[in-house]
Amino acid sequence: AAAMLRELRRRWGSYKYRFVPWLALNLRRQRRTLRYVPESSQDKIIADEDVFETLLKTFKALFINDFSRQADILALLPEVRCQYLELFTVEQKRSKANSCNHQGQHVLSPEEVLFNTLGFTVGRDRSSLVSAGTGVFVTKGFAPKGTVVSMYPGTVYRKHEPIFFQSLGNPFIFRCIDGILIDGNDKGLSRSVYRSCSRRDQLGPFQMSDESWLTTTLQNPLAVGQYVNNCSHEKAANVCYQEFDVPGHFPVELKQYLPNIVYSHDIESRLRCVVLVTLRDIKQGEELFSNYYTVVS
Repeated sequence: AAAMLRELRRRWGSYKYRFVPWLALNLRRQRRTLRYVPESSQDKIIADEDVFETLLKTFKALFINDFSRQADILALLPEVRCQYLELFTVEQKRSKANSCNHQGQHVLSPEEVLFNTLGFTVGRDRSSLVSAGTGVFVTKGFAPKGTVVSMYPGTVYRKHEPIFFQSLGNPFIFRCIDGILIDGNDKGLSRSVYRSCSRRDQLGPFQMSDESWLTTTLQNPLAVGQYVNNCSHEKAANVCYQEFDVPGHFPVELKQYLPNIVYSHDIESRLRCVVLVTLRDIKQGEELFSNYYTVVS
């Protein structure tokens, strides 16, 4: 009986944030956990251009670090090949100046690339909140206020697309302001759907999305946002969700690092991503806490 009660409490802890009567009763009591958005257009902590530049800078650094694996892609993009060769040469010289290893390309881990590019790393570990399970921490360095510190990975569903079975027992579904849903579950049916959609959209050597967030070995170290826990009275929010539509001119060779894919292949629209932006300076060792609720007034 005790074990059953614990399981019921655990499930309630996952579902209560999507249970309308519970939300109605707790909105006033837990105002600190709410993110009020006067208009959809004002749901921006930083400019979309800043989000774009951060992702572009990070993905380019990851691409160059893994340069030896990109030969097939660059062979089909002669117009950008010279640009990356130049960047790769500069990076090689810098790496050799800082390392005694002169044999071939010095390949860093994605986390090391993130640190060298943005000045911090993030990673998953046991949350500092009791019974909260996994959380996300700044594991090294320093993330200033107004910095993209994580991304929310998953399959992107438009309104009226089938997500009922994926939602069962799934606390990782993020609802955007306009009703778009992102399923960030890396297990079960959700995992299978994401992989199927990702491989469906692959064009020869060009991967349109990143599958590595479904594993323990991340190709894009920012793709851990689904594990950021909700804030509480003891732990105030230090990051906030910001929706971002990937522009059409996003470099095709860098899409392999985007941890999102659309469910319906035949819909012509920009890919919706969600990033987490710091609300204050966050130091090494601090856990990230977000707002689960979005109230559009």
